[in-house]
Amino acid sequence: MNESVLPHLSGEQLGAEIGRVREEIGHAFYGQEPILEQLLVAVLAGGHVLLEGVPGLGKTLLVRALASAIQGSFSRIQFTPDLMPSDVSGHAFYDPKTESFKIRRGPVFANLLLADEINRAPAKTQSALLEVMQEQQVTIEARSFPLSPPFMTIATQNPVEHEGTYPLPEAQLDRFLLKVLMDYPGLEDERRMVEAVSQGRTTGEFDLSRVRAVLTPERVVELQRSTAQIQADGVVLDYAVRIARATRTWHGITMGAGPRGSLALIRAARGQAAVQGRDFVTPDDVRAVAKPALRHRVLLSPEMQIEGRRVDDVLDALLHKVEAPRQ
Repeated sequence: MNESVLPHLSGEQLGAEIGRVREEIGHAFYGQEPILEQLLVAVLAGGHVLLEGVPGLGKTLLVRALASAIQGSFSRIQFTPDLMPSDVSGHAFYDPKTESFKIRRGPVFANLLLADEINRAPAKTQSALLEVMQEQQVTIEARSFPLSPPFMTIATQNPVEHEGTYPLPEAQLDRFLLKVLMDYPGLEDERRMVEAVSQGRTTGEFDLSRVRAVLTPERVVELQRSTAQIQADGVVLDYAVRIARATRTWHGITMGAGPRGSLALIRAARGQAAVQGRDFVTPDDVRAVAKPALRHRVLLSPEMQIEGRRVDDVLDALLHKVEAPRQ
């Protein structure tokens, strides 16, 4: 069926469908509602996510639960200094039985790819993954292999331990739609998690059997197409562009967001509207996604870094000053 004649879902339908996914993930992943919402925004917007948090917060569990809820294939790559590009994308090998070369596909051939500690691999391997993220295809021995949609990469970074890491260059960070910061869970959520995992069990593994598949990958693609059709009024578009442009001249920021930052704001704002069950984008949607969409696209001045200022603090001040359109 031609994509242009596919029926588009209403905002209410989008909100209901993604709400079922949220509910199923909640059977295995406790609390952290803002983190889960931002991840679902990225799913609907068809973007990739850079997830930053200390080890042991449940990042792998979250991605596996999402894959189970949408009935998608899941792969995980543990990035290490000796990881080669072919370990990510795949390679050709000689089969003596057929006396010919065959292609062994790498872990990127999945709907959801968890790139664990992406900053531990050298630049060449990082580039192999980021090329796949951008092109949605893999080239092996001069042959191109398209990935089955939807394809989403969730890359993790440890914000504390930097020894032996290869920080992602700004141009590569720009490929991620959102950078999500994951903190420790609240007291009640952590208590529920400990109780659920430790009760009558001898291992520390989480039980994903309670997460039912409520969508299919094909249905997720339909949701993404409908999300892209959500109305963003001219004044809302103007507001998003003014926020991105303000980062280029703001005191304390030496490098601001480029045009891809403006695009990310609107794409993510459409996803935010869909999560909320609306057919239109509001200025509040833009504000809600501004920090995850921009925090990895700006670079603080050395003075700000010496003072211990955070990017989010500077963005908060910027959002306070950039005038929002009246609703």
